[in-house]
Amino acid sequence: MKRSKTLTYILISTSVIFWGISFILTKELFLTEEHMTVTILIAMRLAIATVVMFPLLALSHNLEPIRRGPGRGLRSLLNGDLKWFLLLALCEPFIYHLCETSGVKLVSGSLASVIIATIPLFVPFGMWVAYRKRISLPLIGGVILSLGGVFILILGGDALGGNTQGLLFLAGAVAIAVVYTLLLVKIVDRYRPLTITTWQNLIGLIYFLPLVLAFDGSHLPLLSYSPKMLLLLLTLGICCSTLAYAFYNLGVRNLGASEACIFNNAIPVFSLIAAILIGQEQFSWLKLAGIAIVIAGVVIAQMKTKNEE
Repeated sequence: MKRSKTLTYILISTSVIFWGISFILTKELFLTEEHMTVTILIAMRLAIATVVMFPLLALSHNLEPIRRGPGRGLRSLLNGDLKWFLLLALCEPFIYHLCETSGVKLVSGSLASVIIATIPLFVPFGMWVAYRKRISLPLIGGVILSLGGVFILILGGDALGGNTQGLLFLAGAVAIAVVYTLLLVKIVDRYRPLTITTWQNLIGLIYFLPLVLAFDGSHLPLLSYSPKMLLLLLTLGICCSTLAYAFYNLGVRNLGASEACIFNNAIPVFSLIAAILIGQEQFSWLKLAGIAIVIAGVVIAQMKTKNEE
């Protein structure tokens, strides 16, 4: 049992590392590919994830079918779990990645990761709305402290670049991630993590293809398709859109939604390290202080009072 829990911690920590560097890789694609658009980037990322994982799981007989309910045909699917998968994919990857990727395009990768790292602060509020779960005083204090850390980062100037629209996109990503976590609880115990992730990516790709063809098709021939571009997309598609979600879903199943969310605290740390290593951003004590305050707020928010222990 102890070994199993240790493995869960290792896997969910790996998902956090992948998500941390994903902000920087996404920003790098926008910086190096003049004609890269939000919908093209996401669609390519999901296409790679689907092409890799769907056949692999299907051929190895590890892809579980979506369970049906009473009735026949489409009604049977909708009465079963298809509605949950459609909603999950609508939240993530569709709406979430539209908001997150648009935000990353407009602000720095490190600031974007800090905003996304506040998701654990708001999951308990969603749990209260959906399941009437009690909100603790440490949670309220943690929210206030973390928002103060975000404000410090914004005051840094270079992190935001004066673009408030990027912050609004990222705030939308946080909100939809909370909804996603609440929906995930409905099916996470009935399917393997890779099954959930693979179906999400396929359905999400179906959602995105009409947008790409209708609005951004003319940009496709203008992309460089250089080795660097392809390597960045492969990393995003396989590591960040497939393995990271699978590991996170496994963490939710084994640890619970609230405990699994705590690991997201470290996302900004890995984002900042990656951004500095590739020269995308410069180190500053103000950034470090802002990130530390955000993480401290999230940690405080997860503390339990005596009544909850």
